[in-house]
Amino acid sequence: MPPVTSNAQGKGTPRGSTAEAARGLARQARTREREPRGAPGSRAAMCELYSKPDTLALRRKHIGPSCKVFFAADPIKIVRAQRQYMFDETGEQYLDCINNVAHVGHCHPDVVKAALEQMELLNTNSRFLHDNIVEYARRLAATLPEKLSVCYFTNSGSEANDLALRLARQFRGHQDVITLDHAYHGHLSSLIEISPYKFRKGKDVKKAFVHVAPTPDTYRGKYREDHADPASAYAEEVKEIIEEAHNSGRKIAAFIAESMQSCGGQIIPPAGYFQKVAEYVHRAGGVFIADEVQVGFGRVGKHFWSFQMHGEDFVPDIVTMGKPMGNGHPMACVVTTKEIAEAFSSSGMEYFNTYGGNPVSSAVGLAVLNIIENEDLQGNATRVGDYLTELLNKQKAKHTLIGDIRGIGLFIGIDLVKDRQKRTPATDEAQHVLYKMKEKRVLLSADGPHRNVLKIKPPMCFTEEDAKFMVDKLDEILTVLEEAIGVQSESMISENSPCRAKLPNEAHSEQLGDGTSDPRENPSPKRNGLCTDKHSLLKSIRAGKIKAIWKKSHTASVKK
Repeated sequence: MPPVTSNAQGKGTPRGSTAEAARGLARQARTREREPRGAPGSRAAMCELYSKPDTLALRRKHIGPSCKVFFAADPIKIVRAQRQYMFDETGEQYLDCINNVAHVGHCHPDVVKAALEQMELLNTNSRFLHDNIVEYARRLAATLPEKLSVCYFTNSGSEANDLALRLARQFRGHQDVITLDHAYHGHLSSLIEISPYKFRKGKDVKKAFVHVAPTPDTYRGKYREDHADPASAYAEEVKEIIEEAHNSGRKIAAFIAESMQSCGGQIIPPAGYFQKVAEYVHRAGGVFIADEVQVGFGRVGKHFWSFQMHGEDFVPDIVTMGKPMGNGHPMACVVTTKEIAEAFSSSGMEYFNTYGGNPVSSAVGLAVLNIIENEDLQGNATRVGDYLTELLNKQKAKHTLIGDIRGIGLFIGIDLVKDRQKRTPATDEAQHVLYKMKEKRVLLSADGPHRNVLKIKPPMCFTEEDAKFMVDKLDEILTVLEEAIGVQSESMISENSPCRAKLPNEAHSEQLGDGTSDPRENPSPKRNGLCTDKHSLLKSIRAGKIKAIWKKSHTASVKK
């Protein structure tokens, strides 16, 4: 990973009074004006108001306990970022493979400049006539199919999806919504109701107006890659839901889906699925909502919008977008047809959003669009994404923990399994890998129903060198895991060899334990946690203590 120069010093200390903190921030701002991008400096130390322990203590005291942090067992304190790199309070550099929000790169100077210049001139609400909002709407509409031409600006993807539901329900007066299993569409009450990813985990029960269709997952779903026509089979499930709803006197307002499901585990719908679903939904008087909040703005590379990879004969009725739109600035949008917009207006209720589409947000959005084009970030997503997928598929041939590699562009999932034939999710192993990757200064996250899918969705300036660095570190970690249980692996392969005739490349069993590192990698107890040899690890696996070991291992690491 190419280093970005940083001479940050120390771990930070309490900064004293609020006045002192304010003066520190003022000094920081003045220094940034003088210091060119990427120049050496002590920014990390300057960005700290409190030491890390004090920050943690204040967070526990003042921030809601349901607001979680990444790597909760050993959180990182990030104080600054640049392009695809993030830096902690000690100046350590991390490769960011998580952040699909900093779409064109952290702190891109063109985005910062656009925000600053417009903020110095004017920021107000969109009831005043201003060029920025209409110019941005014009540029945005130019990236979409012709019929998608009317914009409503909001501040977050959640707001956008909530408004999309209002538009859909007003259009025909229908109320019911079809959503996909494991879907997540936002944190508002209206969206938790249609997000099985959330309501299945809480005490909320599915509302009568919500209908859940199976995720079109051809790896672990109901209809898999060996099915003759999985797209039609999954679409038929939606058709049956519609028929059952009609038989109960209910009417479908909308079908909503991410163009590629993110929280559901990086799921790419089979070709033809969306077309067939749209046909059934339209026939029922509903509309198709494509949620592009996580996967839009060129992330798939070959297309600007992920839904476009399904073919020119598929065009949603409503598209929602957010996260990458402002490169971290709160900005989102709903784009729809004139017909749906006019039906919404006919209700007599004015739509007004205080900050949606304000001059600063629109200026930021325009800067992001310019950067995507000028720096060929779509082309980069294709080139680097193809290279990364190639590297990962080589790892799949080498490591039995990897069950599937799927994705397109810079949206890729690594599905970790205990057993390739049974496709048993390797949940604890995935969590272990995340922490070990963090130790190697690579930031990843995991998701999916079983939280066993490693998600790769970095800033779009991610390079082939970054991809190689990430995969090399992953290879090191998986190699240690498989070496640690090598004896058991060979035994299990021998016992189950008749069942594995179709998988000649497998060299080890996928029945893994907690994946604690082989002590030969590094004798430091801080890095290797609890297990000190292969025999203790195997004994623990056989005793069914995988999760307990993993938790204890990382707790010990944090304490030391």
